[in-house]
Amino acid sequence: MFYDRAKIYVRSGDGGDGMISFRREKYVPLGGPDGADGGKGGDIIIVVNPHMSSLVRYHRNNHYRAEHGTHGGSKNRTGASGESIRLEVPPGTIIRHAETGDILAELLEEEQEVLILAGGRGGHGNAHFASSANRAPRLAERGEPGEELWLELELKLIADVGIVGVPNSGKSTLLSVVSSAKPKIADYPFTTLQPNLGVVELDDYETMVLADIPGLIEGAAQGVGLGHDFLRHVERTRVLIHLLDGAAAEPLEDWAMINQELALYDTRLEERPQLVVLNKMDLLDAIAWEPLIEEEVEKEGYPFCAISAVTGQGVREMLHQVKQMLDEAPTPEPASEEIVITPEEDEEAFRIEATADGWRVHGKRIERIAAMTYFEFEATALRFQRILESMGISAALQEAGVEPGDTVYIGDEVLEWMDQ
Repeated sequence: MFYDRAKIYVRSGDGGDGMISFRREKYVPLGGPDGADGGKGGDIIIVVNPHMSSLVRYHRNNHYRAEHGTHGGSKNRTGASGESIRLEVPPGTIIRHAETGDILAELLEEEQEVLILAGGRGGHGNAHFASSANRAPRLAERGEPGEELWLELELKLIADVGIVGVPNSGKSTLLSVVSSAKPKIADYPFTTLQPNLGVVELDDYETMVLADIPGLIEGAAQGVGLGHDFLRHVERTRVLIHLLDGAAAEPLEDWAMINQELALYDTRLEERPQLVVLNKMDLLDAIAWEPLIEEEVEKEGYPFCAISAVTGQGVREMLHQVKQMLDEAPTPEPASEEIVITPEEDEEAFRIEATADGWRVHGKRIERIAAMTYFEFEATALRFQRILESMGISAALQEAGVEPGDTVYIGDEVLEWMDQ
């Protein structure tokens, strides 16, 4: 089954906790701190696999969690880093933030990859805090929590040539004849419900990739039928084969309608090099239509040829004409969608919010520090208090009206405010 959309949940791993430990060995009565740092959490990475052509695997499993880092140990034994997850996608995949719709990455090249979520930093052990002024620190940090995100994956096929036309014009038959692709074929409208790719081999080992785009109908650009689902696969093609059904009642009207739908979807498709091909020349109706259609098509400035995909008549000549057009075609412009670059959040920034049962402090850095603090140890709790003061959060809370005994929420931590 072909899937060109998927929604997945990803979460990077938490960092391991740092250790509070002191060296305790015979004949070493005053051993120093030897609590090690925790390991880093695993990352979430998305990488291109050129052998994939669908997002079907993400419909079977759509939750992915990287491994947590392990905790630091005594004797300066640093915790192991968590294993990262590398999610493979086909070339041509767009990655969006599911909530905002912002494009995070567009993966086109073989083995191209992007770091989506970094794993949490491992917490420092007490050996990290040793200094000449404090040779026996009882300080350590918890590991930094990982991050989580819902992503939308969208595949736009990457092909040199797109075959477009109304349903039942013979696109799948043509693809099966010129390549090793084996699309399902039958004699009724809307046969193809998914795009198919095929590699065409020409002389001198030259190749080109053709995409059979499922039949378009009037209103496709507005999403009628499965219009939007199919039209986006045309965007990256460099040349179009517009296949006309020689047995249709009005092939020229079909041609005009499909061109209009292409232009309505993306005006640049109107300028895409297009070879108009009349199919089914093994039928008398197509033979009768050929001179009229050729005259009208060439009058509009498009190249024309006639073939029979079933018998092979004119197919090889058509492919060489397409290859010549492909060699002369410019590289398509980037996707019409604007890639939104979200400015990095100021980690030092914070804001105070009064709630029904206390106060909540919002801020990326302070929430991370709160999650990494051992509040059960007096030394680490005092360190956190000093950080609140240095960042100006204590003063901001007092200015907002915090009173002793009030509850203060920072991230997932619930704290009680006390006089300094």
